Amino acid sequence: MTLVNELRDRFGVEPVLRVLNVAPSTYYGWLAQAANPCVRRREDAELAVEIAEIHDVSGGTYGSPRVHAMLRRQGRQVGRKRVERLMRTAGLQGAFLRKKWRIPSTRSNPKATPAPDLVNRQFTAAAPNRLWVADATRIPCG
Repeated sequence: MTLVNELRDRFGVEPVLRVLNVAPSTYYGWLAQAANPCVRRREDAELAVEIAEIHDVSGGTYGSPRVHAMLRRQGRQVGRKRVERLMRTAGLQGAFLRKKWRIPSTRSNPKATPAPDLVNRQFTAAAPNRLWVADATRIPCG
């Protein structure tokens, strides 16, 4: 219906609906719902804002079970699956440690200049205590 809304000034509503094989009542019903949404949709919009705030406060780590628990503690009677649906719609996801999703240990500044290579990639030393090299790119923590 958004496509019809975008093309209606150029081609008109009826020809676009005819090409898409959509009844005009469907389009005008969609417009009426957009202008005056039902109570459930308005509540969902308000709840989505609260869910996003809880998710942001948690640093993006809370998934739907924890967000649901926080809402319950705040006195909001809402279903867990409704929270899941609203989080999915908003593109919010909790942190989980699996192979595909990692929290970077360091957020590097792309504008920062890298440290100079003082040994010119020569990692062998002529004598002990002449060259010290370390790599602290990832330090696992509990």
